[in-house]
Amino acid sequence: MERTESLPAQTRPPGVAAVDPGSVLLPGHDVPLGRYTTVRRLLPQRQRRMVGAWCFVDHFGPDDVAERPGMEVPPHPHTGLQTVTWLLDGEILHRDSLGSVQPIRPGQLNVMTSGHGIAHSERSPEAHPPVMHGVQLWVALPDPARAGAPDFAHHADLPRWSDGGLDVTLLVGEIGGERSPAVVHTPLVGAQLEPAGADPVALPLRPDFEYGLVAMSGSAEFDGVSFAPGDLLYLGTGRRQLTLTATAGSQLLLLGGTPFEEPLVMWWNFVGRSHEEVAAAREDWMAGRRFGVVAEDPAPPLPAPALPTTRLKARDRSGGVHD
Repeated sequence: MERTESLPAQTRPPGVAAVDPGSVLLPGHDVPLGRYTTVRRLLPQRQRRMVGAWCFVDHFGPDDVAERPGMEVPPHPHTGLQTVTWLLDGEILHRDSLGSVQPIRPGQLNVMTSGHGIAHSERSPEAHPPVMHGVQLWVALPDPARAGAPDFAHHADLPRWSDGGLDVTLLVGEIGGERSPAVVHTPLVGAQLEPAGADPVALPLRPDFEYGLVAMSGSAEFDGVSFAPGDLLYLGTGRRQLTLTATAGSQLLLLGGTPFEEPLVMWWNFVGRSHEEVAAAREDWMAGRRFGVVAEDPAPPLPAPALPTTRLKARDRSGGVHD
């Protein structure tokens, strides 16, 4: 999934700091993606650019696509990241320059590791379900993984369990003694949480992780702060337990990891460490080098936008600028 725009300023809603200084409610913003899809972009934002190594969060749908093509994202490149795709409804066909051609459906996970460079496309198949709803996430890769070979993995079976009125599906990482089969390169967790009723539910956390919560459907409340689709609730570090309440049928996404301390340059579809690195990736993409050709997708690749007239700056996870 491609990134297309600059980031607007965000402000902390009144009252959040008084409830819990470590929690910040971050409203997302709508971004058109291709001709047919609009996503809610929840990360990065100016005041919070990362949660652990999670550096990008797009939530899309639920959209009625019965009479529309659905998702149509033509071939485009990535460097320095993993893409993590999770669907609640619908179907997307992933194709990449490794030769992978893999449909993904609800309850399944696609993880693509770009390493030094990969290209892919994402499209709804011609005969697709009438509703599309899901998230796409990016994970920043550390050295040496970001300079390594690209990879793709599809996981049809993930750890799932119920505990104290909470249904949990573990996408990546570890939680509650369970481990996902997905390969990650920093301490990380991503899990779907589905409270069975209106009673408070609890989940163990790691105090060395920072966490964020996304409501994909329904709404929830944590320490007196309510959040709904279109919001990301940042929880900070130092917590040993998550206790929350949610409306019936809510589907929440818990993201967490150890704070990622390396400043990043994120521009278009590239995650790097310097202006020069990103500029070189752009030049290679436009020249047809490095990224390969996406399998079984005859559509012309997306051209990269022009670089800004000012030098790209590296930013840390809290938004601080580094030369």
